[in-house]
Amino acid sequence: MLEETLSYALIKLMKAQRNQLAAALVPLGLHAGQEMLLNQLWREDGLTQGELIARLGVEPPTVTKTLQRLERAGFVRRSPDPDRPRIARVHLTEAGRALRGPVEEIWREMDEELQRGLGDAERAALSRLVRAKRA
Repeated sequence: MLEETLSYALIKLMKAQRNQLAAALVPLGLHAGQEMLLNQLWREDGLTQGELIARLGVEPPTVTKTLQRLERAGFVRRSPDPDRPRIARVHLTEAGRALRGPVEEIWREMDEELQRGLGDAERAALSRLVRAKRA
Protein backbone atom coordinates (compact mmCIF):
# COMPACT_ATOMS: atom_id res chain seq x y z
CA MET A 1 0.00 0.00 0.00
CA LEU A 2 1.20 3.47 -0.84
CA GLU A 3 0.31 4.77 2.62
CA GLU A 4 2.89 2.42 4.13
CA THR A 5 5.82 3.79 2.11
CA LEU A 6 8.34 6.27 3.43
CA SER A 7 7.88 8.36 0.27
CA TYR A 8 4.17 8.73 1.02
CA ALA A 9 4.89 9.84 4.58
CA LEU A 10 7.50 12.34 3.38
CA ILE A 11 5.17 13.83 0.78
CA LYS A 12 2.41 14.23 3.38
CA LEU A 13 4.89 15.86 5.75
CA MET A 14 6.16 18.25 3.07
CA LYS A 15 2.62 19.25 2.08
CA ALA A 16 1.82 20.00 5.70
CA GLN A 17 5.05 22.02 6.05
CA ARG A 18 4.31 23.97 2.88
CA ASN A 19 0.77 24.76 4.03
CA GLN A 20 2.08 25.94 7.40
CA LEU A 21 4.73 28.05 5.67
CA ALA A 22 2.18 29.56 3.29
CA ALA A 23 -0.02 30.59 6.22
CA ALA A 24 2.94 32.15 8.06
CA LEU A 25 3.96 34.19 4.99
CA VAL A 26 0.52 35.71 4.38
CA PRO A 27 0.89 38.50 6.99
CA LEU A 28 4.10 39.56 5.20
CA GLY A 29 2.26 39.85 1.88
CA LEU A 30 4.04 36.83 0.39
CA HIS A 31 2.91 33.59 -1.21
CA ALA A 32 4.85 30.36 -0.61
CA GLY A 33 7.75 30.16 -3.04
CA GLN A 34 8.23 33.91 -3.38
CA GLU A 35 10.61 33.90 -0.42
CA MET A 36 12.85 31.50 -2.34
CA LEU A 37 13.30 34.06 -5.11
CA LEU A 38 13.79 36.86 -2.58
CA ASN A 39 16.41 34.73 -0.83
CA GLN A 40 18.49 34.66 -4.00
CA LEU A 41 18.34 38.45 -4.13
CA TRP A 42 19.20 38.74 -0.43
CA ARG A 43 22.30 36.73 -1.24
CA GLU A 44 23.13 38.71 -4.40
CA ASP A 45 21.01 41.67 -5.43
CA GLY A 46 20.76 42.63 -9.09
CA LEU A 47 20.49 39.18 -10.66
CA THR A 48 18.98 38.73 -14.11
CA GLN A 49 15.83 36.73 -14.67
CA GLY A 50 17.94 34.03 -16.35
CA GLU A 51 20.23 33.82 -13.32
CA LEU A 52 17.20 33.49 -11.03
CA ILE A 53 15.78 30.70 -13.21
CA ALA A 54 19.07 28.81 -13.07
CA ARG A 55 19.54 29.25 -9.33
CA LEU A 56 15.98 28.27 -8.46
CA GLY A 57 15.75 25.40 -10.94
CA VAL A 58 12.26 26.37 -12.07
CA GLU A 59 10.60 27.09 -15.40
CA PRO A 60 10.90 30.61 -16.90
CA PRO A 61 7.15 31.35 -16.66
CA THR A 62 7.26 30.61 -12.92
CA VAL A 63 9.95 33.24 -12.36
CA THR A 64 8.20 35.72 -14.67
CA LYS A 65 4.92 35.40 -12.76
CA THR A 66 6.65 35.54 -9.37
CA LEU A 67 8.61 38.65 -10.35
CA GLN A 68 5.45 40.36 -11.60
CA ARG A 69 3.71 39.71 -8.28
CA LEU A 70 6.71 40.80 -6.22
CA GLU A 71 7.05 43.93 -8.32
CA ARG A 72 3.34 44.79 -7.91
CA ALA A 73 3.74 44.29 -4.14
CA GLY A 74 6.69 46.71 -4.13
CA PHE A 75 9.31 44.17 -3.03
CA VAL A 76 11.46 44.23 -6.20
CA ARG A 77 12.06 46.46 -9.18
CA ARG A 78 13.51 45.67 -12.58
CA SER A 79 15.91 47.94 -14.43
CA PRO A 80 17.93 47.57 -17.64
CA ASP A 81 21.48 46.30 -17.33
CA PRO A 82 23.73 49.30 -18.09
CA ASP A 83 25.98 47.20 -20.35
CA ARG A 84 23.22 45.12 -21.98
CA PRO A 85 20.00 47.18 -22.16
CA ARG A 86 17.95 44.25 -23.43
CA ILE A 87 18.59 42.40 -20.16
CA ALA A 88 16.81 43.45 -16.98
CA ARG A 89 18.36 43.23 -13.55
CA VAL A 90 16.14 42.53 -10.56
CA HIS A 91 16.78 44.61 -7.46
CA LEU A 92 15.27 44.54 -4.01
CA THR A 93 13.40 47.58 -2.79
CA GLU A 94 13.69 48.68 0.83
CA ALA A 95 10.45 46.78 1.51
CA GLY A 96 11.96 43.66 -0.08
CA ARG A 97 15.12 43.95 2.00
CA ALA A 98 13.04 44.42 5.16
CA LEU A 99 11.39 41.03 4.63
CA ARG A 100 14.62 39.12 5.15
CA GLY A 101 14.55 39.04 8.96
CA PRO A 102 10.87 38.08 9.29
CA VAL A 103 11.14 35.38 6.59
CA GLU A 104 14.27 33.89 8.13
CA GLU A 105 12.53 33.84 11.52
CA ILE A 106 9.56 31.98 10.02
CA TRP A 107 11.92 29.38 8.53
CA ARG A 108 13.75 29.00 11.87
CA GLU A 109 10.43 28.47 13.63
CA MET A 110 9.40 25.93 10.99
CA ASP A 111 12.67 24.05 11.59
CA GLU A 112 12.11 24.07 15.33
CA GLU A 113 8.55 22.78 14.95
CA LEU A 114 9.68 20.06 12.56
CA GLN A 115 12.35 18.87 14.99
CA ARG A 116 10.38 19.30 18.22
CA GLY A 117 10.67 16.20 20.36
CA LEU A 118 13.88 15.02 18.71
CA GLY A 119 17.10 14.71 20.67
CA ASP A 120 20.38 16.19 19.47
CA ALA A 121 21.52 12.92 17.87
CA GLU A 122 18.18 12.50 16.08
CA ARG A 123 18.30 16.09 14.81
CA ALA A 124 21.82 15.57 13.50
CA ALA A 125 20.83 12.29 11.83
CA LEU A 126 17.74 13.83 10.23
CA SER A 127 19.77 16.76 8.91
CA ARG A 128 22.48 14.46 7.54
CA LEU A 129 19.97 12.14 5.84
CA VAL A 130 17.92 14.92 4.24
CA ARG A 131 20.98 16.77 2.99
CA ALA A 132 22.57 13.56 1.63
CA LYS A 133 19.52 12.95 -0.61
CA ARG A 134 19.71 16.48 -2.06
CA ALA A 135 23.02 15.86 -3.77
